[in-house]
Amino acid sequence: MQAPGAGSAGRGETVQVAKRKIALLGFTGVGKTSLATRFVQGSFVDMYNPTITNTFHTSVNFGKKTLATEILDTAGLDGHTQISRHASVGVHGYLMLYSTISRNSFENIKNINENLMHTLGDLPDVARVLVGTMMDLSDQRQITTQQGQELAREWGVPFMECSAKENINIDAVFKCLIKEVEQAQGGTVEEEPPAEGQKCIIA
Repeated sequence: MQAPGAGSAGRGETVQVAKRKIALLGFTGVGKTSLATRFVQGSFVDMYNPTITNTFHTSVNFGKKTLATEILDTAGLDGHTQISRHASVGVHGYLMLYSTISRNSFENIKNINENLMHTLGDLPDVARVLVGTMMDLSDQRQITTQQGQELAREWGVPFMECSAKENINIDAVFKCLIKEVEQAQGGTVEEEPPAEGQKCIIA
């Protein structure tokens, strides 16, 4: 889906358009592609194929501002994989993903975050949101919501859980990150109140 260009929003109001690039980082199999596909295309990918790198384009509207958003779906990382130049240069914000049914992915996202901070030079204004995926698989859960909240609090970033399969909190996850990005850029965004159960938790 291509982002729209600048234009009129009716009633003589001019839409502000800005370009934003965000990246999805996480261990193999945490659902990065499913998350991006659900957000951009509204569909669920039920088949796992390891991603090398994929890019999605869409637009996110906040009040009078339209953000032409490039979403970088990266290959799965482990704690020792170096963050690629493509995933670090020109990126405005990151969704840091782990699976709520995989303790291994939770431990790896800690190392991935450390590697990211090292790559970016410990910039204090790096916009990030910690996200626990596959929250619908409650009978297989290995990481509690409280453990996710505690890690996000340690990082000083917002936290959410979501499900691409059941379409739970998908829009909220991306809008939460976009809000963090805009604040890091020194701007503000107008947004609709989140739906019930979609509150972005500031840890």
